[in-house]
Parts: sequence; structure tokens; C-alpha cells
Amino acid sequence: MSDAGPLPRIRPRRLRETPAMRRLVAETRLHPAELVLPLFVREGVSEPVPIGSMPGVVQHSLDSLRGELRRAAEAGIGGVMLFGVPSSKDAVGSGATDPDGILNVATRVAVAEAGDALVVQTDLCLDEFTDHGHCGVLDAAGRVDNDASLARYAAMALAQAEAGSALLGLSGMMDGQTGVVRSALDAAGHPRTGILAYAAKYASAFYGPFREAVASSLVGDRRSYQIDPANRRQGAREVLLDVEEGADVVMVKPAMSYLDVLADAAAASPVPVWAYQVSGEYAMIQAAAANGWIDRERAILETLTGIRRAGASAVLSYFALEAAALIREGRTA
Repeated sequence: MSDAGPLPRIRPRRLRETPAMRRLVAETRLHPAELVLPLFVREGVSEPVPIGSMPGVVQHSLDSLRGELRRAAEAGIGGVMLFGVPSSKDAVGSGATDPDGILNVATRVAVAEAGDALVVQTDLCLDEFTDHGHCGVLDAAGRVDNDASLARYAAMALAQAEAGSALLGLSGMMDGQTGVVRSALDAAGHPRTGILAYAAKYASAFYGPFREAVASSLVGDRRSYQIDPANRRQGAREVLLDVEEGADVVMVKPAMSYLDVLADAAAASPVPVWAYQVSGEYAMIQAAAANGWIDRERAILETLTGIRRAGASAVLSYFALEAAALIREGRTA
């Protein structure tokens, strides 16, 4: 007995006493195979072009892409997600469906270089390729035309499948996009090409650096098709709709501000649920660490662990290669 009363019999701290004990009882673990590295490939450049708002990330040339793919394969990460940065754009995003467009060329390069070691994934969205910067084609009034955009997505899906993409990342948030793309792939003899549906993609402020990365031409915003940040049930509904339409994997994006949506999706979805640690999340960690305000490596591992803990079976992250190295060293958050 102490002066303050009986000493506690239940002591949760027993399981935190040593590094070995903490490792033994950890409920969530990171593995390099659960990480996917987004990569930007720019048409017409002979060397990597740094992205100012994303320190450490570049727009790759085709040659530098090959080197990064080799590093990704050696790191043991699960895959790469390719984004194209074309030298010219038009109203319907013609470069997205051109077999010789930068994204389709980069896909063939990636498959040839590392297709046996990495899941080569491609962004299926028109925003990088349209001169107005929206994720679909516009009608006469300047609004995004959902159903006309679906026809472009179907054509884009076939171009990417023929280039060798194993998993198409449907990120445009058009109603019915997963079902249309699945039907188009199956009808054209691509039943083995998978679909990663960006099912719960929110109209977020955290995409800002990404727009520099893809040289976006966007004027205005995407609130008419991406989900309002206030809405949790809409995210859950979108996930289930994409599963019904044939998605092989569903995505929540961004990750850190939407962990509740991610947990909902993980509890309800019969297919794997992934999350995207987006450009703004990456940039915040880099900026705070550069100012000495946070421990950078711990922050990387802590944020990725939190995303996995909330239910993501894999995470797209610009930190994927560095995180894989930290994991191999036995580092934890």
C-alpha cells in the first residue's frame, strides 16, 4: 500500500519496457511490399527536372525513369504508379490515348525494365492531358461532361492495357467509370488487367504540389466531381459502388485527413483498400523537417504506420523508397 492507495495491478507499460517487447507486441507493421511509389515522367526532357514544391521528387526523363525503376525493384516495394507530363495538350486529352503519348511510352519502358519485380500501375485520368486541366471533357457550357468523359476513359484504358499496365488507377471521379472501364477491357480481350478505383477521392487542398508536378492547366476547382471534405458517408457509398462495378482495389485519397473514411472502407470492402499519402502531405513533412520542427524519419514512419493502422493494405507515398530503406534497417515510428 502507498499513501495514495493500492498500487495498480494492471500495468500496460509492461508491454512497452524494451525495444524487443515493443517489437513483439506491435499490432501494425510496415513492409516495403505494401508501398507504391508515384513517378512523374515528362515528355521531351533528357534529364530529371526537380519539382520545387516537392523537394526530392522529380519529373523523370525516360532514361532516369529506368534507373528509378531499378532502385524501386531493389528496394522490394510493391509497385509504381506512373503519371505522364506531356509537352502539348488539347481539350479532349488526345495524348492520353496516343500509343506514342508519354504515359503509354513510359508504361512500356517500365514493364520492360521491371515488370517482373514491380506492379506497373498507370494513372487513368485526363487532367494531365487537357488544356483546361479538368479530369474529363467539357460540354458547351464549360461543365465537366460525365458520360462523354467515360468514353475517353474507356479509350484510355485500352491504350494503357495495350502498353502493358497491370493496374489502371481510375482517379477521375466520374460516375460509373469503373463499370465502363471494366466492360471495355473485357470486350477488348484484357480481362487480366486490374482496376484500382480511386473510390473516395476528396476535393482537397493537399493536391497543390501535385499540380506543379504534372504542370496542370487547371483553372477553378474540381468540387463538382470530387467529394466534399465534410462528407463521410459519401466516401463509404462511393467505395461500395466501385466494388459493385468491378474494382479489384479501392482507394481513399488523401490519406491523413481521411483516416475515418479509410477505416470505414476497410471494414466494409471485400477487396483491398489502399490510401494515397498525397503531395501536400509529403511537402508538409519535408518543410517541417527542413525547419527542424520534427524528426523527419520518425514522421515518415509514423504517418505511414497510422495509415496502415487505419486499414490500408498498401500506401502510395513519395517516401516509398526511403521508407523501405528505414524498414530494412529495423527502424520503427
